[in-house]
Amino acid sequence: MTNNNDQLYIKKVINGNTNAFVHLVDSYKDMVFSLAYKMTKNKQEAEEISQDTFVKAFKNIRKFKGDSKFSTWLYRIAYHTSLDYIKKDKNHKHTLEINEITLNQITSVNNILQGIERKERAKLVDNCLLKLPEDERSLLWMFYFDELNLKEIIEVTALSEANIKVKLHRARKKLLTIVKENVAVEFIEHYGRK
Repeated sequence: MTNNNDQLYIKKVINGNTNAFVHLVDSYKDMVFSLAYKMTKNKQEAEEISQDTFVKAFKNIRKFKGDSKFSTWLYRIAYHTSLDYIKKDKNHKHTLEINEITLNQITSVNNILQGIERKERAKLVDNCLLKLPEDERSLLWMFYFDELNLKEIIEVTALSEANIKVKLHRARKKLLTIVKENVAVEFIEHYGRK
């Protein structure tokens, strides 16, 4: 759906046509659910977060100024709704002690991952991502998988550009450590050979 179509439906909703909101929900329900699921890794929680996100968007649609894409505005609501849900749920506490990583170790892990077939690599990365704290995992998803640019991530998270860059850098380093610690030795030996 183009931004112009979004604007058309937004105007209809603001003018009292609540049924027009269904078009926006249909257009973005997968995006919202996907983000919520990536952050919680729980289907039921992601469904609740998705519903809460659209309720909040509907109630606040008059606040959408149109200076960014509607999808970015909605993504921000979904992101913060997910974070609020995670903060309330004590089961989402993930802690990880990180050791220093040398450039050679990073290169070594990158070389190993390049040798793994795409499907296996995706499963491995997804499992390793689950071990990151939710805020870092969501930043990596936004930047690499959802392909949001820094400006959009700033709008979604309300963090500064410098803060986002630092958090992305730290999250990448943690992810590399997690990958290195979780990949079986035989797997490394098999795929690490040239």
